[in-house]
Amino acid sequence: MGLTIGIDIGGTKIAGGVVDEAGTILTMDRRVTPSRSPEGVEKAVVELVHQFAADYAVEAVGIGAAGFVDEKRSRVLLAPNLGWVDEPLRMAIESETKLPVVVENDANAAAWGEYRFGGVDTFAEMVCVTVGTGIGGGLVFGGQLYRGAHGVAAEFGHLSIEPGGRLCGCGNRGCWEQYASGNALVREARLLASERRDEAEVMLDLGDGTPEGVEGEHITEAARLGDPVALAAFDSLARWLGLGMADVTALLDPGIFVIGGGVSEAGDLLLGATRRAFVNALSGKDSRPLPEIRLAKLGNEAGLIGAADLARFR
Repeated sequence: MGLTIGIDIGGTKIAGGVVDEAGTILTMDRRVTPSRSPEGVEKAVVELVHQFAADYAVEAVGIGAAGFVDEKRSRVLLAPNLGWVDEPLRMAIESETKLPVVVENDANAAAWGEYRFGGVDTFAEMVCVTVGTGIGGGLVFGGQLYRGAHGVAAEFGHLSIEPGGRLCGCGNRGCWEQYASGNALVREARLLASERRDEAEVMLDLGDGTPEGVEGEHITEAARLGDPVALAAFDSLARWLGLGMADVTALLDPGIFVIGGGVSEAGDLLLGATRRAFVNALSGKDSRPLPEIRLAKLGNEAGLIGAADLARFR
């Protein structure tokens, strides 16, 4: 199959692009994710597909959606950050675009993109953790994307890591993504800035001067400039991220972790502290081989590229 379209639906943005068989994005565009509106999201996806199809001979569409996707890669069973329940996404997009569509969990799509085009295909067992608005996960075992019996495997963001902890959009408390996601990073930075305003001058100045005005990009930039409060927020996120990865390792024993998602753009600010936290939390760390931990090579485009490639295997 030749050119396909990849769509990555996240909690804040919808990215789409035309992708060739080598995983190269030929063109791409974005839309803001309509807040908790399935109809609005579907309209934005259709607009992107029509835009790309007008200029390229595309043959299929792959969609990565931030939620539980059924075993037929057709329906979004639940998407807490999008407000979706049992949404027939494939049918809705196919009926409007007249192109074959495959729907996959966005983190699964990112994992597949990294496995196929990110230089990790030499590892038999790969775990991809996407750290964005929430936390997603993807597993590639034996060269195959592992989806579980009902299509909803590797929903790492909803592992209970702090019993009785913060309320999650899924309805449970203490989910991993409430402590180690982009939203968690912003929450922690704002809290620390309100308690330590004198130390958070750099970060506050990058925003509107108030803790409430601090956003993710301000935290990353401030941390690179040495702001102690921004660095403390990253340390908190990394501590929780490493702890959860240690739990995943106890269960799956992967050869490699690939960390992707928007927060991974912080690079070594995130990676170094996460590695240290992971080793500290890992059971039997002195008597077992440790998995490699690296950043996603494809960056924020991994989900888009992976979704487009999965459309070739529908």
